[in-house]
Amino acid sequence: MNYFVTAIGTDSGKSLVSAVLVEALKADYWKPIQAGTPMDTDAVKALVSNDITQFHTETHVLKIAASPHAAAKFEHLAIQLDDFVLPETTNDIIIEGAGGVLVPINQDDYVIDIARELSAPVILVVNLYLGCINHSLLTIDYLKGNDIPVLGIIFNGESNFESESIIEQKSGYRVLLRLPKLSLINKNIVKYWADELMMNWYE
Repeated sequence: MNYFVTAIGTDSGKSLVSAVLVEALKADYWKPIQAGTPMDTDAVKALVSNDITQFHTETHVLKIAASPHAAAKFEHLAIQLDDFVLPETTNDIIIEGAGGVLVPINQDDYVIDIARELSAPVILVVNLYLGCINHSLLTIDYLKGNDIPVLGIIFNGESNFESESIIEQKSGYRVLLRLPKLSLINKNIVKYWADELMMNWYE
């Protein structure tokens, strides 16, 4: 099974969550669009301990840390949905999106359309900050309104019971993991949270 990691916005912790998922499932990792540096594939690779995971080459590597449609335009490139073909593997793949759900990849399509193109259910990262309820519910409304399958939510950041409970209640999605705000992130930390995720994992 392949899963598409997306979020309610940028800098939400998708790469950390992807590393936890990769380690938990011993899955492969693929970042279809990389905009700017550092490379997320390198970041995830540095946090994964198992020797099963393969790290697949990005489809598009863009020089500027910007929305893919803008970064591609700067390089006189055109990104199309049919550019994205699943890497050849017998393993599951964790596919990490770029930015949030409605980040454009061209004038017509969004990052979330890659998940639909690849028939990969979504794992939604909700990072906890003032304003995350609104951003979460807008994102969830779009996912539901467009019949995009969602496996569940991973909360990321300093716990906020009121925010988490209203998002969980309104979405109806199950919570796969609650990642606290981490002062240290390394392979051992990722392995710990991967084990925690597996205690709550079912399809």
